[in-house]
Amino acid sequence: MSAQLPIYTALKVPTVLTHPSEGCLQWTDDGQLCLATKSAIYIFTPDHGINLSTPAELKMPIGDDVSEKPLGWYRTMFDMSRIPERAWAEICDDWGATTLGSLDVSIRAVACSPSTMSSRGRCVLVVLTAHEVTFWEATKNHLKGEWTMARKRQTVVTCIYFLVSSRLPTSPTSLWKTLRSMAKWTRYMCMILCYTGIAWSSQPDFGVLPTPSVDASILALGSRGGTIALYSYRGEQLPMEPITISELSDQWITHLAWSQWDSMGTNQCATMLAYAMADGGVGILRVAQMLENPPVITGFAPEYDRNQHLHVNVEPLPELTFVPDKRAITSLRWISVPGRSPTLVVTKPGVVHLWSLPSSSSSVNYWYGTRLLVVQMQRSSVGSTSLATVSGLSYVAHHDVLIIAFSDGSFHAIHGFSVEPSWIPSSSVHPSPADGTSTITSEALTQASRAFFVRTSPDAGLDYADVNRISGSVPYDSYSTMTWIYEALRPSDFSYKHEAKHECVLLSAPFWSPDDETILKMAQETLAQIHCVLRVAPIHLLRPTLLHLGNTGRFAQLCPRLLEIVDQALPEDDPREIVVPQWAHGHREDVKLHLRHSLKAHFSGWDTLLRLQMCLSLADGCWKLCKDPHMRIECGQVAERYLAGISHRVLRIMVRHLTAIVMALTPADIPFVLRVVVQSLLPGSPSDLSSEAQALSDRVNAVIEIDPSITGLHEVCPACHIGVPLQDITQATCLKGHTWARCSVTSFILSTSMVRTCIGCSRKALLPMSQSSATDDSWMPLAARSWIVKELLEAVQRCLFCGNSFVGIV
Repeated sequence: MSAQLPIYTALKVPTVLTHPSEGCLQWTDDGQLCLATKSAIYIFTPDHGINLSTPAELKMPIGDDVSEKPLGWYRTMFDMSRIPERAWAEICDDWGATTLGSLDVSIRAVACSPSTMSSRGRCVLVVLTAHEVTFWEATKNHLKGEWTMARKRQTVVTCIYFLVSSRLPTSPTSLWKTLRSMAKWTRYMCMILCYTGIAWSSQPDFGVLPTPSVDASILALGSRGGTIALYSYRGEQLPMEPITISELSDQWITHLAWSQWDSMGTNQCATMLAYAMADGGVGILRVAQMLENPPVITGFAPEYDRNQHLHVNVEPLPELTFVPDKRAITSLRWISVPGRSPTLVVTKPGVVHLWSLPSSSSSVNYWYGTRLLVVQMQRSSVGSTSLATVSGLSYVAHHDVLIIAFSDGSFHAIHGFSVEPSWIPSSSVHPSPADGTSTITSEALTQASRAFFVRTSPDAGLDYADVNRISGSVPYDSYSTMTWIYEALRPSDFSYKHEAKHECVLLSAPFWSPDDETILKMAQETLAQIHCVLRVAPIHLLRPTLLHLGNTGRFAQLCPRLLEIVDQALPEDDPREIVVPQWAHGHREDVKLHLRHSLKAHFSGWDTLLRLQMCLSLADGCWKLCKDPHMRIECGQVAERYLAGISHRVLRIMVRHLTAIVMALTPADIPFVLRVVVQSLLPGSPSDLSSEAQALSDRVNAVIEIDPSITGLHEVCPACHIGVPLQDITQATCLKGHTWARCSVTSFILSTSMVRTCIGCSRKALLPMSQSSATDDSWMPLAARSWIVKELLEAVQRCLFCGNSFVGIV
């Protein structure tokens, strides 16, 4: 059956991979695929939902022998071999510090932060090498542009090194010798400088609306000294700020894994951090956080400081989850199933261990405790074995199946994962031949994987002696489509192959075809489970739906029903949600930061606005793919309704904030205030929004004397200097026909190169002052040189209409 299924991607990646591991390939919350190699990090971004003038650079030709519907990928990378690694051989003349292994750059692990953590509102990658822990973030264009190390030449280990060395007594001997003479410092250096595992938690939900912009995620680092250090990311300040260090074992901490956060009441949540040790034991730390409300609200919304208002409690479970058995652990992962406690998956050579706590709140009789499943070898090549390393895990919730990819090229399926796990499908489950789910068995999945391997290597003359070693595997759509990277090897050939000849293939393909009902159900669940606190980009959440929607053979059947789902998901706009207290202190310097903080919280802290943005993206996607003129009109009508809903909600947020700061306005702020009033009075605006805008205009006229000649509503065409009235908020056209795009945030004419472009809808916006290369604001329109506009641009880190990130392509 695999020969009849399409291959979406089969791209050669000329690089040397590290040893196969479950974290070699992983998705970020921005929808990017991170591939860790020996000394470099490759970042791939599929073109689903991306609408830019610069096309994807990696794409297979249409109609070739392999792919029927090729995916396009944007690619970038950063090289770890050029980072300023600390030369320990210069500090220590000990024998262990002068070996070649201590001088080589070798990537051990990579962890991805939640989105909006970087200075430009995107993910941050933390890379663990043999000597350093470094943070990397994209600059202008995270799809194809440069990634740089945060705070260059100030890595985590470097900061800790200087911190420790500054506290030691001055001595002519080397630091290493001094530390060896002091047992406690030796222990401390072993804990902080010999990291072996890394994991970054997601953002917890404290139940506060709008969702506060405080970062409550935690970075965990395990060491050779048996300790786990918890840190918080500080970005522009010190790379990490320590929270606590727990001494747990005398063994190395080899793997770390966070579970999802669970709500424990008002402003409280908890999670579990599983850690694996070198002797095969597994333990769990229970981490709880409480968000304390500020006693006094000094701005427009509660502003939380992590050091003052966030309290973390770390408590290890009294007993180890799995006792040491001297068998190495190859992967560690939490799998969350709605309605039950999360399940910990621990794999060792030849066995899969499962562990879960009882689910007290569920009426279903879920299993709990421990389960052990012995891996059965799936023979597909000479390298097939039951002792292979795990390369990836994928949980298919629709069929309650956990799919495990192994390095020998085989795939194994655990059925009834949440009810009663087993390699054999339950007799009560009857797979439907219509959607191909009868192929979800270990044998069928392994045969499909081998068939894909043969199809993507038609000229290689493969036989049983060739092994398709899988180094990393991730789900593409959380259902039937997987993305994995493999390398063709021949173990029986003992000839040497140098690094330049190693060639890997990035492969994306479905193992079975979902039916229309399943695709629509996936889209409906995606829209229903939206949670803005996780800060996941809409382009990442909508990737499964856009993948199957792009199937032109099924689009005509899917489009009308998908539009019904999107139309039914239109949430009601409750004006009572947005509450902005009045500012009564006049124009003070602190009002700027308060305004920025409140705008950022309201633009990104409501599930309603995020659902509107995702529905608009789906409607736009249908409109672009639709060829039927009547259905295309219907797609446009649905998109127009959501576009109007987003515009009105954004305007309501702006009007209420401007009303709150009337006493802090200056004459330079009036042009922008009047622009917002005019947009709120356009035909089609809700009556209550128009009333609020008119009341804002009356208050401004009563407080500030407005010069009639400077209103900011009539701009000048940058080409012919003829007045351009504000009649359309998307584009400006003068009397001579010159057309200019408008800023999607401020509606000013864009006649400068200081702009950013949304990757989802290609709308453009002015750059915030912190990201522009200019030393002053002379490049901005004259009416936009207001402190309100500057703070608004700083607050908007993602597109207000589709919720995706911006890039700089000029």
